[in-house]
Amino acid sequence: MTYPMTIAGVRRELPICRVNDDLYIGAFVIFGDCELTVACASELLKKAPEYDYMITAESKGIPLVYEMARQHGDKKWMLARKGAKLYMQDVMSVEVKSITTANVQKLFLDGHDAALMKGKRILVVDDVISTGESLHALEELVEKAGGQIVGRMAILAEGEAQERKDIIYLEKLPVFNAKGEVIG
Repeated sequence: MTYPMTIAGVRRELPICRVNDDLYIGAFVIFGDCELTVACASELLKKAPEYDYMITAESKGIPLVYEMARQHGDKKWMLARKGAKLYMQDVMSVEVKSITTANVQKLFLDGHDAALMKGKRILVVDDVISTGESLHALEELVEKAGGQIVGRMAILAEGEAQERKDIIYLEKLPVFNAKGEVIG
């Protein structure tokens, strides 16, 4: 089963994947899809508030934020990693539970990036916002670092996230039942 969508003028068929017996989601993956990534970055930048730096969580937000930064002419963007790396100094961390991940995870921010964020306008970006847990974890890291969140952006808002007034997004992504029928 797939769900057809046009996002930033680009049409794609999203595979419908099981989360549990009662909930299925449209799998939105921008990895390797240059056309979609470039188009989404362009459309999000048209809606973006003024910012000093962008941050995303390690995963599908990486190509999006990279492309947004490239198009905007930014020299740097921040990444919250899923694991602390040897080269990271003065690491900050928070826990996150995402709808697409089975276990509680941690996100880690390098101390150098945290220092750069202090007092700066930070734009939090993700590919899809669903429960908002990943977004909340990123917000916690920004706040710990002393940054000021000026916006929250995503390509898609899924389920209840569609009703949030604090998120800027391009399209609504419904959720589905086992038959592939839209339920929200």
